[in-house]
Amino acid sequence: MTRGDVDYEFDRTDRAVVNAFQGGFPVVADPYEPAAAALRERGVDVTADELCERIARMVEAGALSRFGALVNAEEIGGAASLVAMHAPPERYDEVAETVNGFREVAHNYEREHPHLNMWFVVSVADRDGVAPVLDRIEDATGQETYDMPKLREFHVGAKFLMDGPVPEGDLDLSALGPEVEPSGRDFLTPDEYDLVMEIQGGLPTTRTPYADVAEALGKPVEWVVETVKRFDAEGKVRRVGVIPNHYALGYTENGMTVWDVPDDLVEAVGPEVASLDFVTHCYRRPRHEGVWPYNFFAMTHGRDEAESRERIEQVRDVMADHWDVGEEDWDTLFSTRILKKTGIRLDERAKANTGAAEEA
Repeated sequence: MTRGDVDYEFDRTDRAVVNAFQGGFPVVADPYEPAAAALRERGVDVTADELCERIARMVEAGALSRFGALVNAEEIGGAASLVAMHAPPERYDEVAETVNGFREVAHNYEREHPHLNMWFVVSVADRDGVAPVLDRIEDATGQETYDMPKLREFHVGAKFLMDGPVPEGDLDLSALGPEVEPSGRDFLTPDEYDLVMEIQGGLPTTRTPYADVAEALGKPVEWVVETVKRFDAEGKVRRVGVIPNHYALGYTENGMTVWDVPDDLVEAVGPEVASLDFVTHCYRRPRHEGVWPYNFFAMTHGRDEAESRERIEQVRDVMADHWDVGEEDWDTLFSTRILKKTGIRLDERAKANTGAAEEA
């Protein structure tokens, strides 16, 4: 993995920005003034211009993956699913190349497991479109696929915190801005589709990000601010803020822990595991009889192998509060290679879910 090869040295103020704004960045026409003021209240001496310059510099260096709204593709349209496969060692690279050749495959990882050693995400515009893609992948590779869609999402998106100011990452300015009400629609308008396309890769790292988006769309800045704020309220946007490159922050170890949780305990266990601040994803997924006995997934991250294993033990401690966890009841699949990591073709998913009616 090379995503940590970033030539950037975080100073005290950078660390404060990363800690403070992995969510809860204000959605107002000039977001940097209230954001800088909030940092000054926490003992971090920074002006609005300096804050903007720092965020732009970190994005440019790759220390931040992007800045802006993290769009929730699931709420925008289409469907996605996690899929596992066995690739024979002697054919592994061949199978990986074939799987990666499918444009519907967004992410693909080699993971440590005696049988299911390839894990990828399929993203499609049609909500019923995953199964046909898996049929084509099976035909092309000669290998069986195991579909593991989310049955229940408990959590997505932990914060990657650094040593420095705002160590708890608890600065939340998302209440600022206009009052909004959910639209009640289950589709996007054409104007909303255009907005999603404009912001999906991040906001401009300028003093006037929303005005710049408004100019690009030919819409009033007030409409852009209100719509992004409403998307946040509706779940179409998971959060607004800085998205760190966690490898650059030193979080190089990740383990996908999987658990065979008794079915009647999943609803109790899920929220407790999700509350652990180092768990980035937490889902219930289906078992596959005779092949895959686990129904609960929790992704953890650490700055080294020791920290990663310590955090996995903390997940196990939570589990053990609910039932007698045996060695056969869980496993950890560490990723050993990134085989493919591309976008999820949000444009096609959003377009398929765009209605004909313009906003009033």
